[in-house]
Amino acid sequence: MATESLTWVDQREQLLLAPYAMFSNQSRGRVHPETEHPYRGPFQRDRDRILHSSAYRRLSGKMQVFTGEMGDYHRTRLTHTQEVATVARTIGRALGLNEDLIEALALMHDIGHPPYGHAGEDALNECAADFGGFSHNQFALTIATELEFRYNEFSGLNLTHEVLAGQTCRIDKQKSGQRPLLEVQLVDAADSTTYDAHDTDDAIKLGLVTLEEMESLELVRESIAHVRQHYTALNEELMRKALVHRLIERQVTSLIANCGKEFQARDFSSYEDAMNSDFVLGHDAELNQQKQELERFLYARVYRHPNLVTVRQQAQQRLKEMFQRYCDAPELFPRKYQDRAEKIGVPRMAIEYIAGMTDRFCEDVHSAIVSQP
Repeated sequence: MATESLTWVDQREQLLLAPYAMFSNQSRGRVHPETEHPYRGPFQRDRDRILHSSAYRRLSGKMQVFTGEMGDYHRTRLTHTQEVATVARTIGRALGLNEDLIEALALMHDIGHPPYGHAGEDALNECAADFGGFSHNQFALTIATELEFRYNEFSGLNLTHEVLAGQTCRIDKQKSGQRPLLEVQLVDAADSTTYDAHDTDDAIKLGLVTLEEMESLELVRESIAHVRQHYTALNEELMRKALVHRLIERQVTSLIANCGKEFQARDFSSYEDAMNSDFVLGHDAELNQQKQELERFLYARVYRHPNLVTVRQQAQQRLKEMFQRYCDAPELFPRKYQDRAEKIGVPRMAIEYIAGMTDRFCEDVHSAIVSQP
């Protein structure tokens, strides 16, 4: 293809991206065709649409793991998402993948989370058991294709096929068939890298576990040893921060080194070539084992901590009571949701409406429609 016929975005990607990346001009487009933008590629536009969506802004009011009652230091869904996007772009740049697509995928990956994190998701899934259940990954697609209203011509954000397909892959990661784009696999790896590090940070900061307890884990022990080789006499707070930095750096460096070696050996000629291979983007076996040990510890000692379990049980009960109240009295829905309730049914509308709430708004609504006589 002659250079003169390439857009500015295409020329830039030809210079910077590896052959196995997803190029913007290879996109399968959108459900509703649109004229190309003069200086933003399709994945840049997807990123901006997600960033400006109502669902994305509401992530600032949704818990990641820890609740507002425990202070305001810990991560929210929004700060988690921003960290994932940053880590993913760093890795993607080093591996020659499409950073614009990576960022769009990362910003979208959690927009379907309901209030109260995975505890909230479990409660809504139980409420919806008779009509398909609830998945935050599926709900993210519903938000992007139906619930966001930004244009007169159509509902939804009209994102590219690649971003929607990437989110679809998150719904059932065990589903057989063609592997996802490398950019999609990378966002999953960055998500894991990020929560391993920041959940460790938040748990120690909040006093749920101690640094000494976590030193029993090989990945943490190696990271602390690395920090002590470079710094002496760090106080507890600085040691915690240095540990988190090292946990991220260790995982990112491992991923880049492992995948870079694989890409060189396999010499993929296109994104289809990579998708049709048996290659899975990830760490070497040793680090995978260390990460699994850390994640088992976090699950047992942090996510299942008695202080968190009590709060989560209360939150789940709150969501179940709200769901039942809306099913019994659908007139309580705001007027703008009445038409959709008629289209998809009152129970599903109750699930969607509750899932879109922030933690604080959920508590306020519960007080208004359930707690008050």
